[in-house]
Amino acid sequence: MPRAFSVGLCKVSLVEGDITTEDVDAIANAANAGLLGGGGVDGAIHRAAGPELVAACREVKKTLPGGLLRTGGAVITPGFRLRARSVIHCVGPVYEREGARAPGLLASCHTEALRLCREHGLSSVAFPAISTGVYGYPLDEAARVSLTAVRDDLRAHGTPALVRMVLFGASALSAFERAADDVFGGTP
Repeated sequence: MPRAFSVGLCKVSLVEGDITTEDVDAIANAANAGLLGGGGVDGAIHRAAGPELVAACREVKKTLPGGLLRTGGAVITPGFRLRARSVIHCVGPVYEREGARAPGLLASCHTEALRLCREHGLSSVAFPAISTGVYGYPLDEAARVSLTAVRDDLRAHGTPALVRMVLFGASALSAFERAADDVFGGTP
């Protein structure tokens, strides 16, 4: 059963699942700086959304310095063949490379994505565990940073109404559940 926590009138829920099938206004993509797909979540989202997503990302790249999205940044595209009407592409930190900057950059992925939700009138968003795959961010640390950033942003802005953390596998879900108990005070 999904765990859910309230932040004012907003809800943060934790589920194990496949982010590409989420029926929300937007899903966040753990993208790379080049925005043209890759492995893991990024590849799965690109495959599910169809070739139109690559074309949209190519257009976005034209607006970015050097054609690259900065670490901690986020941009939005349509969702095309996904249930979600939008995809918010976030570039998380490579844990070993960023060192002490990693938590701030990971938090920025979440706050930038939530800002885009507000700017585009999106009331629900699903996030994967950004940077915890090949980028090497330890799950327990990433869970705490991600959930704290979401909690603080929702407290400050009161939207979007629903933030769902969609975790791939039982170990990711467990890490986020442990962190949520601390971040949200253990009160669903």
